[in-house]
Amino acid sequence: MRTYLVVIDDSPEATLALRFAARRAARTGGGVAVLAIVTPQDFVAFGAVQATIEAEAREHAEELVAAAADAVVQEAGVTPQIMVKSGKPADVVREVINASDEIAALVLATAANGAPGPLVAHFTGQDAGTLPCPVMIVPGGIDLARLDALS
Repeated sequence: MRTYLVVIDDSPEATLALRFAARRAARTGGGVAVLAIVTPQDFVAFGAVQATIEAEAREHAEELVAAAADAVVQEAGVTPQIMVKSGKPADVVREVINASDEIAALVLATAANGAPGPLVAHFTGQDAGTLPCPVMIVPGGIDLARLDALS
């Protein structure tokens, strides 16, 4: 099945990418994979503090993917695959894509203004052309009606 991979976080652009991917999957008979990434914490002198910070970050990531999964079902009637992984974001995305032949595209979105996010910059800059699938970029300033028409 053609699956669109979306990396979800608290940003409005992640919501745009998710909407595009959900609608595209519904129209093409594909699926959606929602990935939340827990970035490793810098070393904290007190292990219990670091463990608490990491546990809270993972819990937040799990809440994000659950909400995103609900949004995909509401938007497109597609039940997404959800994942929470730890690591450096670009490395995790590459690992997830390389582990599945079903991923047809990585769907990211830019901010409405300013610099693109780190994953957009990474996969369209220094690592452009190295993934085994296309990278779809949704412009952050796009009107929702236009986004829906395109997807």
